[in-house]
Amino acid sequence: MMATGIHERLRSSDPGVRRIAVLDLPYSEEEDDIVPLLVAALADPDACVRLEAAKAIEGYESPDVLEALVPLLKDADPDVRRATATTLAELKEPASAPHLLPYLTDADATVRAAALHAIRALRVDAAFEPALHALDDDDAAVRREAVSVLGYLKKPEAIGALTNAAAHDPDHEVRRIAVGALGYASAVSIQPTLSRVLADPAWQVREEAATTMGKLGLALGIPDLVRALDDEFWQVRVKAARSLGKLKAKPAVNALCMALQHPMSNLRKEAVIALGEIADTRAIVHLELALKDVDSDVRKLSKLALATIQLRGGAS
Repeated sequence: MMATGIHERLRSSDPGVRRIAVLDLPYSEEEDDIVPLLVAALADPDACVRLEAAKAIEGYESPDVLEALVPLLKDADPDVRRATATTLAELKEPASAPHLLPYLTDADATVRAAALHAIRALRVDAAFEPALHALDDDDAAVRREAVSVLGYLKKPEAIGALTNAAAHDPDHEVRRIAVGALGYASAVSIQPTLSRVLADPAWQVREEAATTMGKLGLALGIPDLVRALDDEFWQVRVKAARSLGKLKAKPAVNALCMALQHPMSNLRKEAVIALGEIADTRAIVHLELALKDVDSDVRKLSKLALATIQLRGGAS
Protein backbone atom coordinates (compact mmCIF):
# COMPACT_ATOMS: atom_id res chain seq x y z
CA MET A 1 0.00 0.00 0.00
CA MET A 2 1.56 3.28 -1.12
CA ALA A 3 1.84 6.11 1.39
CA THR A 4 0.24 8.60 -1.00
CA GLY A 5 -2.88 6.44 -1.10
CA ILE A 6 -2.95 6.40 2.67
CA HIS A 7 -2.73 10.20 2.83
CA GLU A 8 -5.57 10.60 0.35
CA ARG A 9 -7.83 8.18 2.16
CA LEU A 10 -7.11 9.77 5.55
CA ARG A 11 -8.39 13.04 4.08
CA SER A 12 -11.56 11.43 2.74
CA SER A 13 -14.91 12.87 3.78
CA ASP A 14 -16.10 9.29 4.36
CA PRO A 15 -15.24 8.16 7.92
CA GLY A 16 -15.41 4.54 6.80
CA VAL A 17 -12.63 5.17 4.30
CA ARG A 18 -10.56 6.96 6.93
CA ARG A 19 -11.08 4.06 9.35
CA ILE A 20 -9.79 1.49 6.83
CA ALA A 21 -6.85 3.77 6.08
CA VAL A 22 -5.93 3.77 9.77
CA LEU A 23 -6.07 -0.03 9.78
CA ASP A 24 -3.69 -0.04 6.78
CA LEU A 25 -1.26 2.46 8.29
CA PRO A 26 0.96 -0.04 10.19
CA TYR A 27 1.60 -1.73 6.83
CA SER A 28 2.50 1.45 4.97
CA GLU A 29 5.79 1.50 3.06
CA GLU A 30 6.61 4.91 4.49
CA GLU A 31 7.50 4.07 8.08
CA ASP A 32 8.39 7.65 8.98
CA ASP A 33 4.80 8.72 8.27
CA ILE A 34 3.05 6.13 10.41
CA VAL A 35 3.30 7.70 13.88
CA PRO A 36 2.42 11.28 12.81
CA LEU A 37 -0.58 10.01 10.84
CA LEU A 38 -1.80 7.82 13.70
CA VAL A 39 -1.42 10.73 16.11
CA ALA A 40 -3.47 12.88 13.76
CA ALA A 41 -6.12 10.14 13.51
CA LEU A 42 -6.47 10.18 17.30
CA ALA A 43 -8.11 13.58 16.86
CA ASP A 44 -10.45 12.48 14.05
CA PRO A 45 -14.05 13.70 14.48
CA ASP A 46 -15.35 10.14 14.02
CA ALA A 47 -15.20 7.84 17.07
CA CYS A 48 -14.62 4.70 14.97
CA VAL A 49 -11.53 6.26 13.43
CA ARG A 50 -10.22 7.36 16.83
CA LEU A 51 -10.89 3.86 18.18
CA GLU A 52 -8.82 2.17 15.46
CA ALA A 53 -6.05 4.74 15.88
CA ALA A 54 -5.95 4.14 19.64
CA LYS A 55 -5.58 0.41 19.00
CA ALA A 56 -3.07 0.69 16.17
CA ILE A 57 -0.74 3.07 17.96
CA GLU A 58 0.00 0.48 20.66
CA GLY A 59 3.22 -0.60 18.94
CA TYR A 60 4.75 2.87 18.83
CA GLU A 61 6.38 4.69 21.71
CA SER A 62 7.23 8.37 21.61
CA PRO A 63 6.42 11.56 23.53
CA ASP A 64 4.09 12.57 20.72
CA VAL A 65 2.13 9.35 21.10
CA LEU A 66 1.68 9.79 24.84
CA GLU A 67 0.76 13.44 24.53
CA ALA A 68 -1.97 12.63 22.00
CA LEU A 69 -3.17 9.40 23.57
CA VAL A 70 -3.63 10.28 27.25
CA PRO A 71 -6.37 12.91 26.68
CA LEU A 72 -8.48 10.23 24.99
CA LEU A 73 -9.09 8.80 28.46
CA LYS A 74 -11.79 11.51 28.56
CA ASP A 75 -13.10 10.77 25.07
CA ALA A 76 -16.86 11.00 24.66
CA ASP A 77 -16.97 7.44 23.34
CA PRO A 78 -16.58 4.68 25.98
CA ASP A 79 -15.00 2.26 23.49
CA VAL A 80 -12.32 4.82 22.69
CA ARG A 81 -11.64 5.32 26.39
CA ARG A 82 -11.29 1.57 26.96
CA ALA A 83 -9.01 1.13 23.94
CA THR A 84 -6.87 4.05 25.09
CA ALA A 85 -6.49 2.61 28.58
CA THR A 86 -5.57 -0.80 27.16
CA THR A 87 -3.00 0.69 24.80
CA LEU A 88 -1.41 2.77 27.56
CA ALA A 89 -1.24 -0.32 29.77
CA GLU A 90 0.42 -2.31 27.00
CA LEU A 91 2.94 0.44 26.28
CA LYS A 92 4.20 0.24 29.87
CA GLU A 93 5.90 3.56 29.27
CA PRO A 94 7.12 5.16 32.55
CA ALA A 95 6.96 8.58 30.95
CA SER A 96 3.16 8.29 30.83
CA ALA A 97 2.81 8.18 34.63
CA PRO A 98 2.87 11.97 35.24
CA HIS A 99 0.26 12.39 32.51
CA LEU A 100 -1.99 9.70 33.97
CA LEU A 101 -1.94 10.64 37.66
CA PRO A 102 -4.33 13.63 37.40
CA TYR A 103 -6.95 11.36 35.80
CA LEU A 104 -7.01 9.02 38.80
CA THR A 105 -9.21 11.50 40.66
CA ASP A 106 -11.26 12.69 37.69
CA ALA A 107 -14.93 13.47 38.33
CA ASP A 108 -15.98 10.90 35.71
CA ALA A 109 -15.91 7.31 37.02
CA THR A 110 -15.18 5.84 33.59
CA VAL A 111 -12.16 8.11 33.30
CA ARG A 112 -10.92 7.09 36.75
CA ALA A 113 -11.27 3.43 35.85
CA ALA A 114 -9.49 3.88 32.54
CA ALA A 115 -6.63 5.79 34.15
CA LEU A 116 -6.19 3.18 36.88
CA HIS A 117 -6.14 0.44 34.25
CA ALA A 118 -3.52 2.31 32.25
CA ILE A 119 -1.22 3.03 35.19
CA ARG A 120 -1.28 -0.32 37.00
CA ALA A 121 1.51 -2.01 35.01
CA LEU A 122 3.80 0.97 35.62
CA ARG A 123 3.96 0.15 39.34
CA VAL A 124 4.47 3.78 40.32
CA ASP A 125 4.33 4.53 44.05
CA ALA A 126 2.44 7.74 43.37
CA ALA A 127 -0.58 5.66 42.35
CA PHE A 128 -0.80 3.93 45.74
CA GLU A 129 -2.80 6.54 47.67
CA PRO A 130 -5.29 7.27 44.84
CA ALA A 131 -5.83 3.51 44.37
CA LEU A 132 -6.30 2.98 48.09
CA HIS A 133 -8.83 5.81 48.19
CA ALA A 134 -10.59 4.37 45.13
CA LEU A 135 -11.50 1.21 47.07
CA ASP A 136 -14.34 3.33 48.51
CA ASP A 137 -15.47 4.50 45.06
CA ASP A 138 -19.19 4.17 44.30
CA ASP A 139 -18.37 2.67 40.90
CA ALA A 140 -17.50 -1.05 40.85
CA ALA A 141 -15.35 -0.70 37.72
CA VAL A 142 -13.18 1.84 39.52
CA ARG A 143 -12.81 -0.43 42.54
CA ARG A 144 -11.84 -3.34 40.30
CA GLU A 145 -9.06 -1.36 38.70
CA ALA A 146 -7.95 0.06 42.05
CA VAL A 147 -7.57 -3.43 43.50
CA SER A 148 -5.51 -4.42 40.46
CA VAL A 149 -3.21 -1.42 40.94
CA LEU A 150 -2.66 -2.33 44.60
CA GLY A 151 -1.95 -5.91 43.61
CA TYR A 152 0.70 -4.78 41.14
CA LEU A 153 2.31 -2.49 43.71
CA LYS A 154 2.59 -5.29 46.29
CA LYS A 155 2.80 -2.97 49.27
CA PRO A 156 2.26 -4.54 52.71
CA GLU A 157 0.35 -1.42 53.73
CA ALA A 158 -2.44 -2.45 51.35
CA ILE A 159 -3.07 -5.88 52.89
CA GLY A 160 -5.72 -4.67 55.34
CA ALA A 161 -7.67 -2.82 52.67
CA LEU A 162 -7.42 -5.72 50.21
CA THR A 163 -8.54 -8.18 52.87
CA ASN A 164 -11.58 -6.03 53.57
CA ALA A 165 -12.38 -5.78 49.85
CA ALA A 166 -12.01 -9.54 49.42
CA ALA A 167 -14.48 -10.24 52.20
CA HIS A 168 -16.98 -7.41 51.97
CA ASP A 169 -17.09 -5.62 48.61
CA PRO A 170 -20.58 -5.91 47.09
CA ASP A 171 -19.15 -6.63 43.63
CA HIS A 172 -18.00 -10.24 43.21
CA GLU A 173 -15.36 -9.30 40.63
CA VAL A 174 -13.81 -6.82 43.06
CA ARG A 175 -13.74 -9.58 45.68
CA ARG A 176 -12.15 -12.01 43.24
CA ILE A 177 -9.43 -9.58 42.15
CA ALA A 178 -8.75 -8.63 45.76
CA VAL A 179 -8.29 -12.30 46.70
CA GLY A 180 -5.83 -12.68 43.84
CA ALA A 181 -4.00 -9.51 44.85
CA LEU A 182 -3.49 -10.99 48.32
CA GLY A 183 -1.38 -13.66 46.64
CA TYR A 184 1.70 -11.52 47.18
CA ALA A 185 1.15 -11.36 50.94
CA SER A 186 3.20 -13.52 53.25
CA ALA A 187 1.12 -12.68 56.32
CA VAL A 188 -0.57 -15.71 57.88
CA SER A 189 -3.16 -13.24 59.17
CA ILE A 190 -4.98 -13.34 55.83
CA GLN A 191 -5.73 -17.06 56.15
CA PRO A 192 -9.05 -16.56 58.03
CA THR A 193 -10.22 -14.25 55.26
CA LEU A 194 -9.35 -16.78 52.56
CA SER A 195 -11.16 -19.49 54.51
CA ARG A 196 -14.19 -17.23 54.74
CA VAL A 197 -14.25 -16.42 51.04
CA LEU A 198 -14.01 -20.12 50.19
CA ALA A 199 -17.71 -19.97 51.08
CA ASP A 200 -18.35 -16.83 49.00
CA PRO A 201 -21.63 -16.85 47.03
CA ALA A 202 -19.68 -16.37 43.78
CA TRP A 203 -17.78 -19.42 42.53
CA GLN A 204 -15.18 -17.19 40.87
CA VAL A 205 -14.21 -15.83 44.29
CA ARG A 206 -14.07 -19.32 45.77
CA GLU A 207 -11.88 -20.50 42.90
CA GLU A 208 -9.46 -17.59 43.43
CA ALA A 209 -9.34 -18.25 47.16
CA ALA A 210 -8.47 -21.91 46.59
CA THR A 211 -5.65 -20.88 44.26
CA THR A 212 -4.29 -18.22 46.59
CA MET A 213 -4.19 -20.58 49.58
CA GLY A 214 -1.94 -22.94 47.68
CA LYS A 215 0.18 -20.15 46.30
CA LEU A 216 0.85 -18.80 49.78
CA GLY A 217 1.37 -22.22 51.34
CA LEU A 218 -1.29 -21.65 54.01
CA ALA A 219 -1.46 -25.08 55.66
CA LEU A 220 -4.05 -23.81 58.15
CA GLY A 221 -6.49 -23.68 55.25
CA ILE A 222 -6.21 -27.40 54.41
CA PRO A 223 -9.56 -28.35 56.06
CA ASP A 224 -11.31 -25.64 54.05
CA LEU A 225 -9.67 -26.82 50.83
CA VAL A 226 -10.74 -30.39 51.55
CA ARG A 227 -14.33 -29.17 51.91
CA ALA A 228 -13.92 -27.27 48.64
CA LEU A 229 -13.37 -30.60 46.87
CA ASP A 230 -17.16 -30.98 47.16
CA ASP A 231 -17.92 -27.52 45.75
CA GLU A 232 -20.83 -27.42 43.28
CA PHE A 233 -18.54 -25.85 40.65
CA TRP A 234 -15.82 -27.99 39.10
CA GLN A 235 -13.52 -24.97 38.71
CA VAL A 236 -13.34 -24.61 42.49
CA ARG A 237 -12.79 -28.34 43.02
CA VAL A 238 -9.93 -28.41 40.51
CA LYS A 239 -8.13 -25.47 42.13
CA ALA A 240 -8.67 -26.92 45.61
CA ALA A 241 -7.09 -30.21 44.53
CA ARG A 242 -4.17 -28.36 42.96
CA SER A 243 -3.52 -26.34 46.11
CA LEU A 244 -3.76 -29.40 48.34
CA GLY A 245 -1.02 -30.94 46.25
CA LYS A 246 1.16 -27.85 46.58
CA LEU A 247 0.61 -27.93 50.33
CA LYS A 248 1.48 -31.66 50.42
CA ALA A 249 -1.63 -32.01 52.52
CA LYS A 250 -1.63 -35.52 54.05
CA PRO A 251 -5.04 -34.92 55.70
CA ALA A 252 -6.47 -34.57 52.20
CA VAL A 253 -5.35 -38.00 50.93
CA ASN A 254 -8.66 -39.77 51.52
CA ALA A 255 -10.70 -36.99 49.92
CA LEU A 256 -8.36 -36.84 46.92
CA CYS A 257 -8.59 -40.62 46.51
CA MET A 258 -12.37 -40.29 46.44
CA ALA A 259 -12.00 -37.60 43.76
CA LEU A 260 -10.40 -40.24 41.51
CA GLN A 261 -13.93 -41.60 41.04
CA HIS A 262 -15.35 -38.27 39.90
CA PRO A 263 -16.89 -38.30 36.39
CA MET A 264 -14.96 -35.17 35.39
CA SER A 265 -11.55 -36.13 34.04
CA ASN A 266 -9.99 -32.74 34.82
CA LEU A 267 -10.66 -33.24 38.51
CA ARG A 268 -9.31 -36.79 38.39
CA LYS A 269 -6.11 -35.47 36.77
CA GLU A 270 -5.64 -32.82 39.44
CA ALA A 271 -6.31 -35.38 42.18
CA VAL A 272 -3.69 -37.73 40.72
CA ILE A 273 -1.12 -34.93 40.50
CA ALA A 274 -1.87 -33.85 44.06
CA LEU A 275 -1.52 -37.40 45.37
CA GLY A 276 1.83 -37.68 43.64
CA GLU A 277 3.01 -34.47 45.28
CA ILE A 278 1.82 -35.63 48.70
CA ALA A 279 3.46 -39.04 48.12
CA ASP A 280 1.51 -40.89 50.77
CA THR A 281 1.43 -44.71 50.52
CA ARG A 282 -2.28 -44.73 51.33
CA ALA A 283 -2.88 -43.53 47.78
CA ILE A 284 -1.08 -46.43 46.08
CA VAL A 285 -4.03 -48.77 45.77
CA HIS A 286 -6.23 -46.00 44.38
CA LEU A 287 -3.58 -44.85 41.90
CA GLU A 288 -3.12 -48.42 40.72
CA LEU A 289 -6.82 -48.55 39.92
CA ALA A 290 -6.46 -45.22 38.11
CA LEU A 291 -3.96 -46.90 35.77
CA LYS A 292 -7.07 -48.31 34.05
CA ASP A 293 -8.87 -44.94 33.84
CA VAL A 294 -10.70 -44.24 30.58
CA ASP A 295 -8.70 -41.00 30.21
CA SER A 296 -5.17 -41.55 28.89
CA ASP A 297 -3.85 -38.49 30.72
CA VAL A 298 -5.15 -39.82 34.03
CA ARG A 299 -3.42 -43.14 33.33
CA LYS A 300 -0.10 -41.45 32.49
CA LEU A 301 -0.25 -39.16 35.49
CA SER A 302 -1.11 -42.08 37.77
CA LYS A 303 1.97 -43.92 36.59
CA LEU A 304 4.11 -40.85 37.33
CA ALA A 305 2.49 -40.41 40.75
CA LEU A 306 3.18 -44.02 41.69
CA ALA A 307 6.80 -43.64 40.58
CA THR A 308 7.12 -40.51 42.73
CA ILE A 309 5.75 -42.27 45.79
CA GLN A 310 8.14 -45.16 45.22
CA LEU A 311 11.09 -42.79 44.74
CA ARG A 312 10.33 -40.91 47.93
CA GLY A 313 9.71 -44.06 49.88
CA GLY A 314 6.17 -42.97 50.66
CA ALA A 315 4.85 -41.33 53.80
CA SER A 316 2.12 -42.84 55.89
